Amino acid sequence: MTGRQGPALSRRTLIGAGLGAAGTAAVGSGQAWAAGPTGSRPRSAPARGRAFLAAAMDAYPGQDGLRLTQSYTDQAGLFSTAFTYDNALAILAHLAARTADGLKRAKTLGDALLYAQSHDPAYDDGRLRQAYNVGPYTFYDGSPQPDGFVRPDGTVNVGTQFGFTGTAVGDMAWAGIALSALARRTGARRYLSGAVRIGEWIERTGRTGEPLGGYKFGVDGADRKLPFTSTEHNTDLICLFGRLARLTGDRVWRERRERAEAFVRSMWEPSGGFFYTGTNDGVTVNRSPIPEDTQTWTYLAFGDRTRGCARALDWAAAELAVQDHSGRPNSTVPAGQSYEGVTFSSASLLANEDAPIAAGQPKPDRNAVWFEGTAHLALALRTRGARGDEARALRLLASTEQAQDLLGGGQTVGGTALPERSGVVSASSPLDTGFGFGYYPYRHTGATAWYLMAAARYNPLKA
Repeated sequence: MTGRQGPALSRRTLIGAGLGAAGTAAVGSGQAWAAGPTGSRPRSAPARGRAFLAAAMDAYPGQDGLRLTQSYTDQAGLFSTAFTYDNALAILAHLAARTADGLKRAKTLGDALLYAQSHDPAYDDGRLRQAYNVGPYTFYDGSPQPDGFVRPDGTVNVGTQFGFTGTAVGDMAWAGIALSALARRTGARRYLSGAVRIGEWIERTGRTGEPLGGYKFGVDGADRKLPFTSTEHNTDLICLFGRLARLTGDRVWRERRERAEAFVRSMWEPSGGFFYTGTNDGVTVNRSPIPEDTQTWTYLAFGDRTRGCARALDWAAAELAVQDHSGRPNSTVPAGQSYEGVTFSSASLLANEDAPIAAGQPKPDRNAVWFEGTAHLALALRTRGARGDEARALRLLASTEQAQDLLGGGQTVGGTALPERSGVVSASSPLDTGFGFGYYPYRHTGATAWYLMAAARYNPLKA
C-alpha cells in the first residue's frame, strides 16, 4: 500500500500496489520439493495451497483457540484483516480436502464465525461483519492496534480502520453455506443454528417488494440499507436457502429460495447468453459491466436444470478470456512467463491503461488474469463435463498452479515467511475490476480456496 490510509471499501476491494516476484521452480512442474524424514519428497500443488491456508490461519495465536484466516499477505497493506467471505471459502476448502486436519480446521473457523455472530460489539441479530482484525498491528497513522480477534472485553475486533463494518448479503450467504456444510459433515446442531440465524437476518434485512424482487445488498457500517440487488448474492441464496430447507425441513426456506431464483432468472440475457450483474434501484437492470461470477456461480448453483446457465459458461470462457505476459502494457509478470484465464468483468477488458486503478495505485493491465475467477470457471467446466470441458479446465488449473509456483514470492503473513511456493495470488498483474477497485499479485485466501475446490471437484454451491 502506498498511501497512509485507505477509504471505506466494498466487499471485494483490495488496496495495494505490490508486484508479484518470480520464483525458481520449473514452469508447469506442478510440484515443489520439501524436506522429509527420508530426504526430499514432492509436494503437490494442492498440498501447497492447503499449507498456505494453514499458515494464514495460524499466523496469530488467537484466544481460547478462536481464530480466523488472514485474507491477504502482509504486502497487500491490509494488515491482519480477515474477510468473512474468505473465511467461509477457507472452511469449504478444508472440508473439500476430506482429511482429519481439514475437518479440524474447518470446525475451528466455523466456531470463530459463530463466536463473532454472538459477540458483536453492537448487534445481536445474527449478522456478521464484512471483516475482522485477527492480530495486532500499527496502522498507517501510527496508532497502535493491539487487539487480536477477541478484544479484552470479549467482543470481536471489527475491521474499523478500513471501514469493513457493514454486512453484505453475499458475505452472509457464504458464511451460511459454510456453516451448513459443517452441519452436514459433523451433525453438530450449533452450525445449523448459526446458518439459520444468518438466513433469518437476510430475510428481515434483504427482502424487497421492488418490481424485480429478490434480496437487496445489505447494510453499510451505519446500518443503513443499501439500494442495490446483486445477481451474485441471490445466486448464493439459492444454495443457502435450499440447504436450510433440506436441513430444517421448514418449507418457508423453499419459498425464499424460489424468490432468490426468480431474481437471478430475471437477469438472463437470452440474445447474448449471459446474466447481468443486477439492479441499482430494483426497477432497471444494470447492463454493464458484466462480471464473471454471475456466469459461473449460476451454473454451480443451478446445474443442468437451467439450460441458459451452460451458455453462460461458454460466454465467460470466450468473452472474458485473457492471457497475461511481460510484453503487455503494465504487466508485472516476469519475463518468460505467461498465464491464461479469465478477467473479472467486461469492463476489465476496457480499463484505461494510462490511468491508475485508484489514487496511489498502479495502472491496470487489461489482460491480467483473475485467478479466483479462473478457478470458478475451471470448477464449473469440470462440473458440467461437456466435450472439451475437462481439458480446458485442466489448462486453467495448470496456469493457476504455475502462478502459485512463480508469483508472489517472498510474501509474508503476520510477519512470518510462508511455506515455499504456497498460495495463489489474486491476479497476475494489477487488474481493474470495473467496479471501483482492483486486484493485485498478492497471495490470497479466497483465490487459493477456490483453486483447491476446483482441483478437488468440490462444488460449494450445490444445495
